Amino acid sequence: MRRIVLPVLVAALALLAGCASDKRSDSLTTTLMRYGSAIRWGDFTTAQAFVDPDYAAAHPLSSIEQSRLAQLRVTSYDEGGGPQAEGKNEVVQVVQVSVVNLNTQAERSIVDRQRWHYDSEKNRWYLMTGLPDFSPH
Repeated sequence: MRRIVLPVLVAALALLAGCASDKRSDSLTTTLMRYGSAIRWGDFTTAQAFVDPDYAAAHPLSSIEQSRLAQLRVTSYDEGGGPQAEGKNEVVQVVQVSVVNLNTQAERSIVDRQRWHYDSEKNRWYLMTGLPDFSPH
């Protein structure tokens, strides 16, 4: 009996670990889809809700930055190869975002290097790099 219990216990633990991994992966897929949708539609207020609270507190959006974002129309959001794992609870995604300034009709593209972190206590992913920087450089 003991010979059977140990392999069954090991298999059950492996299955549970796999479920946690699947849950994290599904959560990442949903998060990236919702965040990408918010950016595509120019809903930067909704997109800001995906930003890590500590990062958002340290880098609040000024009213000038919010006004600049309101002047932009997103024309393209290309996720390229998608997210790349960098550790158990970290992924990096490189996205090319194209926007048109509604006042000048000038179009430009930026590369947004996103770093996402999974908070296992809250069971959700947070963007650690903030919203894309559309300011002219």
